[in-house]
Amino acid sequence: MRYILLVVFLLTANYVFTQDKPSAPTQKLDTLSKSKKEGKKRIEKSEPPKITIKDYKIISFARDTTYLDTTLTIQKEYKYNYLRADDFELMPFSNVGQPYNNLGVDFERNNMYPQLGAKAKHFNYAEMEDINYYNVATPMTDILFKTTFEQGQLLDALLTFNTSRRLNFSIGYEGMRSLGKYNFDEGESGNFRATTNYVTKNGRYSLRAHIAAQSVDAEENGGITVREQFESGSDNFSNRVKVDVRFDNQRASNRILGKRYFLDHKFKLIKKQKDSSRVEKTSLALGHQFNYETKYYQFIQETQNSYFGNGLLSSVNDRANLKTMYNQVSLDFYNATLGSLQANVSLYNYNYFFNSVLVTDVQRIENQLKGEEVAFGANYEKQIGGFLVRGGIKYNLAGDLTGNIIDASASYRFNEKHKMAVGFHTSARMPDFNYLLYQSDYLDYNWQNTGTFKNERVNSLEVSFDSSVWGNISAKVTNLDNYTYFDLNPNPISVIEEDVENVILKPFQETSSIQYLKVKYSKEFKVGAFALNNTIMYQSVNQSSDVLNVPELVTRNTLYFSSDIFKKAMHLQTGVTFKYFTEYNMNAYNPLLGEFYIQNTEKIGGYPLLDFFINAKVQQTRIFLKAEHFNSSFSKNNYYSAPNYPYRDFVIRFGLVWNFFS
Repeated sequence: MRYILLVVFLLTANYVFTQDKPSAPTQKLDTLSKSKKEGKKRIEKSEPPKITIKDYKIISFARDTTYLDTTLTIQKEYKYNYLRADDFELMPFSNVGQPYNNLGVDFERNNMYPQLGAKAKHFNYAEMEDINYYNVATPMTDILFKTTFEQGQLLDALLTFNTSRRLNFSIGYEGMRSLGKYNFDEGESGNFRATTNYVTKNGRYSLRAHIAAQSVDAEENGGITVREQFESGSDNFSNRVKVDVRFDNQRASNRILGKRYFLDHKFKLIKKQKDSSRVEKTSLALGHQFNYETKYYQFIQETQNSYFGNGLLSSVNDRANLKTMYNQVSLDFYNATLGSLQANVSLYNYNYFFNSVLVTDVQRIENQLKGEEVAFGANYEKQIGGFLVRGGIKYNLAGDLTGNIIDASASYRFNEKHKMAVGFHTSARMPDFNYLLYQSDYLDYNWQNTGTFKNERVNSLEVSFDSSVWGNISAKVTNLDNYTYFDLNPNPISVIEEDVENVILKPFQETSSIQYLKVKYSKEFKVGAFALNNTIMYQSVNQSSDVLNVPELVTRNTLYFSSDIFKKAMHLQTGVTFKYFTEYNMNAYNPLLGEFYIQNTEKIGGYPLLDFFINAKVQQTRIFLKAEHFNSSFSKNNYYSAPNYPYRDFVIRFGLVWNFFS
């Protein structure tokens, strides 16, 4: 009841105090004129251009430009979460800030160099390509608030403004803390970013830059140990803090921390216009891109636990560090007839390291992978009527991390309602650094595979058709070679008693090719104020060994009502979302590595997830109230996000997204 009263209060307060849609203030322009009859001065008023919501532009890393969207749609409901993205292909853990298991996968890469690893901890880590830049008419603020689970909240605040039409800034911070329902399951994160976007008056020089400082921290309880406590549905364990967890006496936590400095600027050496339309016909520009980033992944445990095997020290403090610096010089040619062509040369410096060399009775593990990579690249783009053709290539010329990426796509827009696209991707890249080299205070979590592991190769072909009449459908076929994954080590060094459960992992590469098919279809049906939004995904894997596990079918169906009420002062949206995926061998989670690993002994899935929501929009404010997984109160307790990690129980959460304009 207190949540409902709070929402009513917010709706009422918002209706009274929220500003109107952004519009330009009335300005006066004094002009002097002589009247032939009266011979005196008059003051004439001149109306300036009206500012609309489309004057608040958002520019992506790929330089695609959209504008601020303050509408309330079903897609806003899907994106109102910790990631601020549609999580249809993800299965979240019980607490905010914890990992997400994959229900669907994509293998395309935009970076041909290995990453740090610990991929399960990177879902809310903003990479270079995830940062947006802004061009706004007046200062604008975007605020997201949402409750979490026990003693915490999620707040994402962004302020963007300009000092002139050509110089824009933004500063933002996302902070989250949630204690969670289970013991030792706290999640906490902080993401700071600041950007600038500048273009000179004559348009010859442009610059964009950002600074990002991010941390993702989490307690790790190792999952539940007595499943009957959870699955029985007993009232004795309805308070989840009473459920036994693995690391109750050996408290553990892991952390990702990163800092990045990015600069991308360009100067046009040649800029020509053929007529008075001021549309650029030909240009030649010299560009430079710089990116410096430091990052580390750390796992800390007060005392060692036999779950990971024998320890070298009484306490555990593992830390993998990565420092990278990227410089790219490019020459960009544009012609209205020929299209856009870029050629570039890049230098990549990397240093992946641990504190010291590790020498044991059976192995010697180096503490560093360091080097320089030189690469050549080219990109092309051309719009011909309804056709849009794009292509790109990146090839490593020198260095130990050999690799390449080729992308090609073509799309055709028949009209405003129908569009078709075809895309091809091929790449070869070494696995992430934690597959190649890793050191730990646990004996079995030390390896070096730099001399044995080969490039992972990905080849994919995708065809898609988007139609506002018939829906959106896409089909993608992917072939994988040298697929790299974590699995149980069949020959561990540690000697563990038979009745003691343990998970000792090791990286492997699959020698056989894997074929993966993904077909996805989405369509919304409307009848009056009611709508049924559907997204269905089918997946199939052809492999000699079960190393790539995905559910065959995933579906999400939302039946909702939306209408203007209170004489169109408020837009109301309410409905129920049904999500389901078929049983499959869902990947297990390893908190020491911050990675998921293969398991083929337990199938998870085959249970529905039902959410009930009430959303409202008053002017520029969207308010969200959701009863998450409400069917858990009357269904079997068989819902897991990973083996030994239950999904969240029924909970009511609320929040809002609020935009201010000055």
